[in-house]
Amino acid sequence: MKRSTFLAAALCAATLAGCAGMGMSGNAGWETLIDGEQGLANFDRIGEANWRAEQGAIVADRGAGGYLVSRKPYRDFQLRAEFWADATTNSGVFLRATEPAKIAAATAYEVNIFDQRPDPSYGTGAIVNVAKVVPMPKAGGQWNVYEITARGSHLTVVLNGVRTVDVEDSKFAQGPIALQYGLGANDRPGGPIKFRKVLIRSL
Repeated sequence: MKRSTFLAAALCAATLAGCAGMGMSGNAGWETLIDGEQGLANFDRIGEANWRAEQGAIVADRGAGGYLVSRKPYRDFQLRAEFWADATTNSGVFLRATEPAKIAAATAYEVNIFDQRPDPSYGTGAIVNVAKVVPMPKAGGQWNVYEITARGSHLTVVLNGVRTVDVEDSKFAQGPIALQYGLGANDRPGGPIKFRKVLIRSL
């Protein structure tokens, strides 16, 4: 094995973020939507959130709520998202949005990021109104990885290596993905959400 190859493999094994960035983006059909501070051009902004590039990620922490909506629709895909959330953050990854100008759990699959959701069964790790998670895992105060697969009616969600959702549901077949910054519990401003890597691959 060449020394350069060995060093690259060692770095990949050493860090979760390194593995996401190597061998996925640009290979085997993976498309990079966010890579550090790059990627805002791949989305339309809906709502009032103050999305910006900052300190190696795409960040929002103010406003009455809003979304980054991908400019491309997706049907069957794998998605990998690295995110940091505060304990009070209300965020999520929305899949197959049928009304891109009006993102909601009623018009898309919402893979939730909300440790303080009043009904924790649809909190972090769940798909709101589709698949509950008990007990609810916590994402606040750390970097996390969502690995989401949508293939026909089969939806799976893996958070930090633990499968939280494995469900069949056929309400939504195709549409953009969306990243959320929302109000927290009791409609108070939520904590920041940061996305430093978002990759997607059509199946």
